[in-house]
Amino acid sequence: MKISMMMSYAGGFVEGARRVAELEKVGLDVVWIPEAYSFDAISQVGYLSAVTSRVEIGTGIINVYSRTASLTAMTAAGCDYVSNGRFILGLGASGPQVVEGFHGVAYEKPMQRIKEYIEVCREVWKREKGLSYTGQTVQVPLPAGQGTGMGKPLKLINHPVRANIPVWWASLKDLSVEATAELADGWLPVFFMPDKFAQVWGTALKKGQAKRSASLKPLEISAGGLLAIDESLVGEAKDRVLDMARPNVALYVGGMGARGKNFYNDICRDYGYEREAMEIQDLYLSGKKDEAARLVPREMLELTNLVGPASYVKERVAAFRQAGVTMLSVSPVGNDHVAALSALRSLI
Repeated sequence: MKISMMMSYAGGFVEGARRVAELEKVGLDVVWIPEAYSFDAISQVGYLSAVTSRVEIGTGIINVYSRTASLTAMTAAGCDYVSNGRFILGLGASGPQVVEGFHGVAYEKPMQRIKEYIEVCREVWKREKGLSYTGQTVQVPLPAGQGTGMGKPLKLINHPVRANIPVWWASLKDLSVEATAELADGWLPVFFMPDKFAQVWGTALKKGQAKRSASLKPLEISAGGLLAIDESLVGEAKDRVLDMARPNVALYVGGMGARGKNFYNDICRDYGYEREAMEIQDLYLSGKKDEAARLVPREMLELTNLVGPASYVKERVAAFRQAGVTMLSVSPVGNDHVAALSALRSLI
């Protein structure tokens, strides 16, 4: 199993990049760069490429609305070039609040758009012929009657380092997860509980994998959460660490989307926490964020994070592996991230 981390800006980006360079020496395999509506991820990929030598660098994630499909392909090829073949293209749909509110682009057909972006990217990277693609959301060149009429199919000028840059999809709902299992190289789920994930996504994953091309390797999965390995982490001491995840879970389950349009809330319900999901959303949307956080199910925190004595964390790593997870995505608790990753690597 690989080990990955989301880039942390605590202490500043330069300090965070230095930490990544240290962590790759003790077993960090992948670092993910978020974007949302903050600083762009791509400039940071370039910086990290220059100060690291082995760790893979992925976008976690960029959306498929603020960049054209061709630009996404060009950008990924450029990132793979400057990193000497260490780039992972993490894609997602974001949400209408960001896409329409910040980028001014209509939030339409998100699943179809991601599918078409994946297909366009792979065509561009293969560089077999000039790009000509007609989809529901992407038409290249522009159809007759639009623009000047002077557009023509073009190939990427440079030969990419790799024609098969890994594409990971951060999907949540059934049809998107099914498409991920069919088309993507990797899946970036959220709130992944190895003991219960099948009741939320099992059917969709099986349907997608049944349609998966033999030319693709088996689907990779990245999942995990807080990481804390210590013999003292039992009882209340363990609860105090797990409680650190409550505000973030409450933010997503309670505040990421309007009522009826919050996919994270839906996942919580699908896991069987219907009452908690409803109450967390009610409290969060009414401004009672602390109360919402207190209602996050203890079991959910237990099963999505890696917190406890070494023997217990080893059991949880085995559970993630059994569920098909190929990459543990962790957020070490405390200041000694090197020791935390070293301990996890030894357990793996």
